[in-house]
Amino acid sequence: MVVSKNKVVSVTYELRLDSRDGEIVETVTGSSPLTFLFGTGSLLPKFEDHLTGLKTGDDFDFHLAIEDAYGNVDPNSILDIPIKSFEIDGKVDYELVRIGSTIPMQDGQGHRLNGIVKAIESDTVTMDFNHPLAGKTLYFDVKVLDIK
Repeated sequence: MVVSKNKVVSVTYELRLDSRDGEIVETVTGSSPLTFLFGTGSLLPKFEDHLTGLKTGDDFDFHLAIEDAYGNVDPNSILDIPIKSFEIDGKVDYELVRIGSTIPMQDGQGHRLNGIVKAIESDTVTMDFNHPLAGKTLYFDVKVLDIK
């Protein structure tokens, strides 16, 4: 059986920045593989393109260019939000609101998004709503474990 539309596929992978020698971002092992329905758009399209036609046991590696991964950093997705938006009972929890923290939020239409705290001023918090891997070239080393 080969990886194709509407097959349940399980893979392991190591994700690095830029190249085989780049910083490790994520490792998915056989004890908890990534299992998904292929061809439904749940993964990056170019990631799926690289899996098409592979068989159980195949391993391979590939790069995803910035535009094929999460795109460039969008400066319009970096916002200054009034610090009062982070108050609970009139106080800001600085254990939660600290530089580098990821905070789940909602936009004006009720869509959930995660923002990373980039800066904290007396009256604003600078939040980056870009995907954490935006602006990065990705390198994957993947093994197909199972196809159903």
